[in-house]
Amino acid sequence: MNLYKICVTVPAKFAEEIISSLDGVFDSPYSGYNRVFSIQDSTGTWRSLEGSDPYDGKTGTITYADETKIEFIAEEKDLPNIVRRIRDVHPYEEPAIDIIPILSWKDFIDL
Repeated sequence: MNLYKICVTVPAKFAEEIISSLDGVFDSPYSGYNRVFSIQDSTGTWRSLEGSDPYDGKTGTITYADETKIEFIAEEKDLPNIVRRIRDVHPYEEPAIDIIPILSWKDFIDL
């Protein structure tokens, strides 16, 4: 099974909306569990360039914002639906969505 860790940061007030929108969109790799996410407080920073349409901040200025980082594991087959769902709900024009291949701990032991 090809697994990936997905990390996305959102303004804190959108964290639950993102998580709820993903619930049921992908098969959990954790047998007997679903809606398995890790969340943590984060600070994001960026400078919006000319021609952008920032959700927060002003063009040409550096912005710092309180964000929530959401991480979870999913199978490769579910990635297109996951990315579409995040894009549908995320308020940022260019959300940072990291998709990182990982190894499952279950690959290293006999269950």
